[in-house]
Amino acid sequence: MRHSLFWVAPLLAGNLWAGSLDDLTRPLPGRSRRATSTMRQGEVRRGGEVKLDPSAPPKGDSEEASNWDNHRVPPGATHVLLDERGPGVITHLWITFLGPEPQAWAPEGSANHQEMLLRIYWDGREKPGVEAPVGDFFANCFGERREVVSLPVVVEDADSYNCFWRMPFRKSARIEIVNQSEKPIGLLYYNIDWIQLDELPPDTPYFHAQYHQEYPVRSGKDYVVLETSGRGHYVGTVLAVRTRSPSWFGEGDEKIYIDGESEPSIWGTGTEDYFLSAWGLKTTSTPFFGVPFFDQWGIVGGHTSAYRWHIEDPLVFQQGIKVTFEHFGWISPDENPDRRSMSWNEREDDYASVAFWYQVGEPTFAARAPRAAERTLPGLERVTVHARDLPSERHGAGQTTRQQLSLYPGAQLLYQPVVAEDAWIEIPFEVQQKEPLRLLLNATKSYDFGRYQARLDGIKLGDPIDFFSPEVTKEEVHLLDFWPEPGQYVLRLDCVGKAVRSEGFYLGLESLRLRERRPRVAEYGHDRDRDWKSDPILHR
Repeated sequence: MRHSLFWVAPLLAGNLWAGSLDDLTRPLPGRSRRATSTMRQGEVRRGGEVKLDPSAPPKGDSEEASNWDNHRVPPGATHVLLDERGPGVITHLWITFLGPEPQAWAPEGSANHQEMLLRIYWDGREKPGVEAPVGDFFANCFGERREVVSLPVVVEDADSYNCFWRMPFRKSARIEIVNQSEKPIGLLYYNIDWIQLDELPPDTPYFHAQYHQEYPVRSGKDYVVLETSGRGHYVGTVLAVRTRSPSWFGEGDEKIYIDGESEPSIWGTGTEDYFLSAWGLKTTSTPFFGVPFFDQWGIVGGHTSAYRWHIEDPLVFQQGIKVTFEHFGWISPDENPDRRSMSWNEREDDYASVAFWYQVGEPTFAARAPRAAERTLPGLERVTVHARDLPSERHGAGQTTRQQLSLYPGAQLLYQPVVAEDAWIEIPFEVQQKEPLRLLLNATKSYDFGRYQARLDGIKLGDPIDFFSPEVTKEEVHLLDFWPEPGQYVLRLDCVGKAVRSEGFYLGLESLRLRERRPRVAEYGHDRDRDWKSDPILHR
């Protein structure tokens, strides 16, 4: 028998599950069961009042309704995926549903997985042992759908959500999804596999996963992923960070306190090091660690989500554990009290996390997941000008069209000049009050796009922007940090050519945005009186 804490094999009689290929040759106790969304006899799911009977046998005939193996969960409703008596152990969850974008099955769109709350209750307890947004539980944060290929969690093609965490229970297990969106969950399918047992050893630990967030993290206090009393072992972290400052956020160390100690005996060397990367983070997926989503380095408003599974290296505690992260990193000089750019500043980014652990008895972790509206990241934009709303006289030679891409909720403006000569576009905007802002474009890059020089009221901003990409993608193009006086402004983009591989001089713009800076930029006021026209700066 393999003595691995993750598999909990020594805790269960007769080697309940295989931990290696050799274990597959040994007999296993219990009987396999499944809870599923399959269509059942006597049920009505379309074309009438919905009637559901999870205890009825599958429909299984030649009628088309036999293939209606999904559920539509209305806004505000709770759907029960599994409700079974124990003892037993859940071995696998598979869930899928429509994405949030409008489509034929859902013309108005569907709920986002960040708006769906997964709850799992053990043995009739009042508080769920698992409570996290569906996306975050499967390492898909920010409502983004991304592929994950790891040992306990696999999200194939960003839409097939699989979990292989072992979840033992004695008396009962109940799994539910709460739709906290204003839109329905569309086409919810699921299969939940479990093994029914005769008994479980009395010290078998329960599986737990709990969500926590701070928007932004608290000044002077490390971010707490988990704090619980009792006996168990910590097996995983999902962390999502939205940056509110330029440059790199991830210098802060993990600090882990075991069994009530006043100083952490486990102290790391940096956030990216905890997630088993080095010299920063980039998109990757491995059995034990990964970064499913990393959009842009060093910008104000960048997104990073990462997972780390402590499967072969669980963090064992007998009396309790506290898992924390410092939120320190590089910062721009206008956010440093001494006007220095350095690597060790306390940052004020937005953090969200899910802690995964096994524990004997009930944990003391007190935080509850806020509702979906509170889980949504607060907006950062002071001004948003959608390019699709620009009047026709605001561009040079060539035509413009409104183009709907899956990259954006609304249409983008596609500018299609034939040559670079006399190809330009202007975006006017208004500033209401003097405050520190960042000017940026939410833009498309594509195989037939050109290079454009940005100018604000005639002032050149940086080098020409190359909008070429072999694949159609979106990118925020950050242009300027400044304290503009109230009034009218015009950003102009002049075509200056194209990349060698580009097939054209086109330009795709979703919006121009003025994004707020952290309050301490205004508090320090280092650049309040700097003339941005004579010295335009973009902090990186």
